Amino acid sequence: MAVQAEAVTGHQHEGAKEPSLNQAQIPLVVGALIVAAVLTVFLALTQQPAQPILLILGLLLGYTLFHARFGFTSAFRRFASVGNGQALRAHMVMLAVAVTLFAPILAIGTTFFGGAATGNVNPIGISLVVGAFLFGLGMQLGGGCASGTLYAVGGGRTVMFVTLFFFIIGATLGAYHLPFWSEEMPSFGSVSLATSTGLGYFGAWAVSVLFFGFIIWWTLRREKRTQPPRMAPVPTASGWKRVLRGSWPLITAAVVLAVLNALTLLTRGSGWGVTSGFTLWGSQVLQTMGMDVASWGYWQGSSAETLQSSVFAHGTSVLNFGVILGAFIASAAGGLFRFTSVNVKNVSTAVIGGLLMGYGARLAFGCNIGAYFTGIASFSLHGYLWGILALAGTFVALFIRPLFGLSVPKSKDSFC
Repeated sequence: MAVQAEAVTGHQHEGAKEPSLNQAQIPLVVGALIVAAVLTVFLALTQQPAQPILLILGLLLGYTLFHARFGFTSAFRRFASVGNGQALRAHMVMLAVAVTLFAPILAIGTTFFGGAATGNVNPIGISLVVGAFLFGLGMQLGGGCASGTLYAVGGGRTVMFVTLFFFIIGATLGAYHLPFWSEEMPSFGSVSLATSTGLGYFGAWAVSVLFFGFIIWWTLRREKRTQPPRMAPVPTASGWKRVLRGSWPLITAAVVLAVLNALTLLTRGSGWGVTSGFTLWGSQVLQTMGMDVASWGYWQGSSAETLQSSVFAHGTSVLNFGVILGAFIASAAGGLFRFTSVNVKNVSTAVIGGLLMGYGARLAFGCNIGAYFTGIASFSLHGYLWGILALAGTFVALFIRPLFGLSVPKSKDSFC
């Protein structure tokens, strides 16, 4: 089965045909491992101690995302279209593990290297409402979220290169417009369930876990009544080979991703994010072309040094490189790496979806990773609202997708 990132997030049923390792892809695996080793050494010799560790964490994140086909776009779409909450429940498990790990780290407040560990707690306002909605709409057209775009590129899904390119453009444009949205539009400031409400980290953890449990119970109860189709099996190996080839259970991936996010927090002082890297890449390209990017409000203050530094000094960029490379290794090791075909329809949706996601992520102070995953793990109310608003964008996208020839799951369909 060809890998379609974000189209397959599946719950892996036993008995699916075992994938085979194509001998032609062995050199790809070896080459990727050599690149990873060289880049790790380069970072160790030229950058701060955290950077090579972040690269390794990125590799593991990309490897996990690909092997589990762990998606956010398809999870939202399946739930919105037919009420299948399998992947959404995996999100809740991931978030429950994440808040359990983040709470003591944030309470202590220090990293492996002695720096401050702070959560992704961001403002609530019109900027969030517009940005998260646009992101939800865009990810359903672009065929992947922020993490999904990266691991789909690593897996060779050709159209996602287009999505990534316009994602970067959208994020850069969003940075240029951000002062208008964040300063001139109404905003109510940042709200942490732990530090802004008097609950403390234990109280915030308890409330969060209860909420995740409620979502799991509610989706199971809803499915019992509506009987939505289940996800189709994904090819997998058996035994220890499953680590290298074949798909992983969603719950396993959820736990691994939460642990890796906590290690990211302990390494660099902030959790996993994606789109600030896109903004930096686009801004630096414009700067080399002579544009006065440094004058933008987004790059003022503490961000000014980041704009002038190498991308290898930027933690999020290093994580992004690692995710792409990790997904490439996973796809090649599974004998699944291949470039896919493109056409006018999927290129047009990739352009629109990428622009909407990039612009929306910048307005909403993050994407499905930085705002939703890491934001909720950091006890930010902003993260919960991001998820609701992105789901609203998904509902609207269900009416738009057919205009571009994109399918919408029906109650009689099976998932693949």
